[in-house]
Amino acid sequence: MISSEQINAITAKIETMELNDDTVSQLRQQYQPIHFTYCMDDDLPNNTPVVERKDFNLYLIDGREHCLCLTNDYDVATGIVVAEIIPD
Repeated sequence: MISSEQINAITAKIETMELNDDTVSQLRQQYQPIHFTYCMDDDLPNNTPVVERKDFNLYLIDGREHCLCLTNDYDVATGIVVAEIIPD
């Protein structure tokens, strides 16, 4: 389970830092045992983020089954995808 308070804190932290591998590494250390994945937002077409910002979106991951999938349900979320948005 991931709380909305955690998502808000993670969003605030990303907004104050440059989004890169180091930032995601810091999130992994600070928010254990949440699993973090970092990718480009266009790698996740046709999905709805739980947080939308100008430079990034956050998606929740459901890792209960053998295959990971995206979810909008905080109660089953085990991870977060930090998806960077690169302007065209």
